[in-house]
Amino acid sequence: MRGRPGLVLAALAAVFLAAIPTTSGTAGAEPGNSEAAAPTAVVEVADDWNPPAHLRQPLQEVWDHVEATYPDLHGFRNYGWDQVMANGGYLNFCVRWDSSRPVSEELRDRIHETLRRQYRKWTDVMLDNGQGHNAWPYTEVPVTVVGWAVRDRDTLRWDDDSVDIYVNDIREGAPQCAEECGRFFNQDGDYSRCPGGTARHYDQSLWLTEGMSGGAGGDWGQRMGSEYFVDSLDAENVTILLHEIGHTFGLDDFYDWTPTGVSEFIMRAGSSPHITEFDGWMLRDFWRNVKHRYGL
Repeated sequence: MRGRPGLVLAALAAVFLAAIPTTSGTAGAEPGNSEAAAPTAVVEVADDWNPPAHLRQPLQEVWDHVEATYPDLHGFRNYGWDQVMANGGYLNFCVRWDSSRPVSEELRDRIHETLRRQYRKWTDVMLDNGQGHNAWPYTEVPVTVVGWAVRDRDTLRWDDDSVDIYVNDIREGAPQCAEECGRFFNQDGDYSRCPGGTARHYDQSLWLTEGMSGGAGGDWGQRMGSEYFVDSLDAENVTILLHEIGHTFGLDDFYDWTPTGVSEFIMRAGSSPHITEFDGWMLRDFWRNVKHRYGL
């Protein structure tokens, strides 16, 4: 299925894993944070549209395709953009650990840091020389993991209270963080039933499923194999995660067509292991076409 907002998920073919090489780097671990990230300062912005000349035609083709095929393009109100803006510049996550593998404190912190590092690859696209691109109001978008969901508490080998822990609350056959705290279930922003209130709500889930090939993504978050994610903790680009984050911000799949003059970009599954210039300009173009809903 396509990665369109409003659908439950977007499937990514298992061939993705075979087609993309892994580039290794080094990632440090960062301790879990029990507090929600503070809103990021608003910055001076440039309000213009200036993609490279060679990308103007394919970008227009992509947007025309989006307008023609998304069933509720402007009525849908839970893109990643909506979540960031509702929070004032940050995102909270829940990890759905759909695996029997034990998780140490060190592994937990490395999973958190990898998620932050990969997410920033997309949000940094929205900056021009340190300023927000085309009225984008944030210099960064902090990502904080506030919860973990598991079947068995003994799977989690730590005793600190840095994250909320949800045990054996099963939804879609997998552990689920409290629905009362989830943006997907409370799109009006009312977290009064969440035990930790707004500070402990989660906007998206990182759903890591044992034995899964490929991935899925949407407004609810991103899903992929737990083995793939853990094996990619030192990778420069966690390709499947990056592709699925693109769906969270509204970007489409390209299974059945390719824009003029471009063929290798991360949203075309199997063609690029990293975010390309064209991916970045598609993200910026989506923002350009939805920013009016925030009075920008």
